[in-house]
Amino acid sequence: MDVRRADERYPGGDPAAGIASRHAFSFGPHYDPGNLRFGALLACNEERLAPGAGFDEHPHSHTEIVTWVVEGELTHRDSTGRETVVRAGDVQRLSAAGGVRHVERNDAAVPLTFVQMWLAPLDPGGDPAYEIVRGIADSTPYAVPEAGAMLHVRRLAAGERTAVPDGAFVYVHVVRGEVTLGGEVLAAGDAARITDAEGVEAVAGTGAEVLVWEMATGP
Repeated sequence: MDVRRADERYPGGDPAAGIASRHAFSFGPHYDPGNLRFGALLACNEERLAPGAGFDEHPHSHTEIVTWVVEGELTHRDSTGRETVVRAGDVQRLSAAGGVRHVERNDAAVPLTFVQMWLAPLDPGGDPAYEIVRGIADSTPYAVPEAGAMLHVRRLAAGERTAVPDGAFVYVHVVRGEVTLGGEVLAAGDAARITDAEGVEAVAGTGAEVLVWEMATGP
């Protein structure tokens, strides 16, 4: 198990434009050949947008983009003609496939915080696709078959335990609160990368929200 702390993330964004980003993996000017991906996961970005701030239209290709809103509302528009508002508890996925362009903005009057995760598809190309699941339940894993991955959302009360899925590659990201995992205490923004996970358990020290990726394949 490889634990990465919140303060180890690479800073990014554009603070003058109301955008603060923290990257868990090699990203943009922060090139780290030893931290390019884990399993299918290419990026896990914490994004904070001030009211009115956002990312203007930009392209993606050959990437599965999964977004989890922590607080606030994310307005999303893409070149397939869709426009949606993503709220806390919703899972949004954009399959960039052969190529897509999109806009992400905070059109609300309150700050927006979200976590965006990029996964490598098993097969490149194809047509872009979009999906949003409103208010996903803890007991309902979200499958991204294009990347051979499954997302589990865990909302835990203080003292509550949950099993971490067994798998070749498991990525645990703490959204809020505090959990103990394999003897390590993880706080908000911390993450653990577990290879060949078996019999791992997470215990909440406080009320906590955790995103867990279960992935079958790596690079």
